[in-house]
Amino acid sequence: MDIEGQFAGLAVRSQRQPAFVRPGRGKGYLSDIGRFAMLERDREFELAKRWREFGDRAAADELVTSHLRLAVKIAMGYRGYGLPVSEMISEGNIGLMQALNRFDPEKGFRFATYAIWWIRACIQDYILRSWSLVKIGTTANQKRLFFKLRSAKSRIAALESGDLHPDQVASIAQSLDVSDQDVIDMNRRLGGDKSINAPIRDDGETGEWQDHLVDQSPSPEAIVVEQDETDRRRKALIAAIDVLEGRERSIFEARLLADNPPTLEELSTKFKVSRERIRQLETRAFEKVRKAAKARAASSAPATMLAVSCA
Repeated sequence: MDIEGQFAGLAVRSQRQPAFVRPGRGKGYLSDIGRFAMLERDREFELAKRWREFGDRAAADELVTSHLRLAVKIAMGYRGYGLPVSEMISEGNIGLMQALNRFDPEKGFRFATYAIWWIRACIQDYILRSWSLVKIGTTANQKRLFFKLRSAKSRIAALESGDLHPDQVASIAQSLDVSDQDVIDMNRRLGGDKSINAPIRDDGETGEWQDHLVDQSPSPEAIVVEQDETDRRRKALIAAIDVLEGRERSIFEARLLADNPPTLEELSTKFKVSRERIRQLETRAFEKVRKAAKARAASSAPATMLAVSCA
């Protein structure tokens, strides 16, 4: 059996051991992994060689279980993202086994030094997948911003909730090599999603957040006033058009009220006059209608205002 097959078997076998199946039991899991002894450098080198060269499962088991506490320690550092610690520990254990499959003891460094990067990578990948249904970001800079923003805010004492001050945004953006807008957007995302049914206070006396949401739609009173005003202007226009007769009215309706108004050339052909004469008649008709509509609107305004105030 090749190394990849041996490693797959190790993963299945390890899942049957207490150290792998009970990460959700808190102190019980910590007690389980606490019984695995830390390894001396020579013993670690020997075990890694046996696994790498001969696929020795017993050696791999001992090497992995002796570093389970490392996965727990790293996972605990990501508790602030609101995800189950047990899940992050499990992801860290996966990273630990991935590191084992790629670890080369001949290069001279300790297994923990190599494994820490794989553990972090698996935990961070899990957080990015699970922290929100909306994708956090795809670029390396956005991912770094996601994991570094909290510490960057702590360094400049930006501990209050809400939006950052412009100078704080600029400072963080410069230190993390991202844009100001990236910092603003990520800071708002890390504020977390809140349910509108959540109570404003723990005692619940002030109601839920949804009780204080402002409806941006027009009020019924405003809708009635707007409809009345629209009706008034429509009636004023209809009445004003009545001041026009014959050719002026036809030109006005064709040029200003039709969905697809004809050209001056088309109207000049229809009425057998020049285009300039059509333009003059249109202008004169418009002025007549404007004055008549203005006069009617002025005369009906007091009655409309009275009706609204009474309502």
